[in-house]
Amino acid sequence: MEIEFASDVISVEIDGHVGTLWLDSPERRNAMGAALWNDLPLAIDVLNTDPLVRVIVIAAKGKSFTVGLDLKDSFLAQGAAGSQLTDGGSSPSPSQAAQFIARRKEIKRLQDSISSVANTNKPTISYIHGHCIGGGIDLISACDIRVASPDAIFSIRETKMAIVADLGTLQRLPRIIGLGRMNELAFTGKDFDATFAKEIGLVNYIGVDYEDGLAITRQLANEIAQNSPLVVSGTKAVLRASLESTIEDGLDYVANWNAGALLSDDLMEAVSSFLEKRLPNFRGN
Repeated sequence: MEIEFASDVISVEIDGHVGTLWLDSPERRNAMGAALWNDLPLAIDVLNTDPLVRVIVIAAKGKSFTVGLDLKDSFLAQGAAGSQLTDGGSSPSPSQAAQFIARRKEIKRLQDSISSVANTNKPTISYIHGHCIGGGIDLISACDIRVASPDAIFSIRETKMAIVADLGTLQRLPRIIGLGRMNELAFTGKDFDATFAKEIGLVNYIGVDYEDGLAITRQLANEIAQNSPLVVSGTKAVLRASLESTIEDGLDYVANWNAGALLSDDLMEAVSSFLEKRLPNFRGN
């Protein structure tokens, strides 16, 4: 069921307890322009606050997941145009300090857009097909699980564009694939395929074709959604806290979490359904 969401580049639908966020500008191969950066956190918020949704899938329509940053619709292009103007025009150039502040503010805004995916309290699964370039890697790195179509092509392309990746790939991806592989892919900027992505642990599964990969993604989402949403959310929070802290801090965090959550109705339902040999009916409380 597609739900109302006002965006030219994203559409949102809900099927049971699974909400799907579609990158939906296929004519541009889902290039990441101003509209995408603005609308991504809004769409995530719609799904994250919907009580029916327990798992969020991020997928794309058209031939590619995303070809990455839309260079024609970015502050990089605006900066290049401004540089050309000041070289031969009469308009005064903004100070270096003003340029620095403006660029940093824009980078932080784009970072926040990607971080909205990482910070949702519901599990996120990305399904990648076709190209997943540059900013696409930032996006899938912010997801909890990744599934790929066999035609998927990945690249941390920023290196080849003389840019240091700055939207989360360098921070999140080493924890997924390890530092050695991360160094290789970030330093070279080379393309790699779905088979290699699975080999290094970037993706969990590869479909036989596009439809099969999408079916795997939906099956996995539905399997997660059958569990208590309260406990799945808690598990995600504890995992995140453990990764962002020492082992002792992580143990302390889970102790605090479970001290408040072990008497939940969902836990009682899990025990009752087990004893009664029936499927549980979790309500998230």
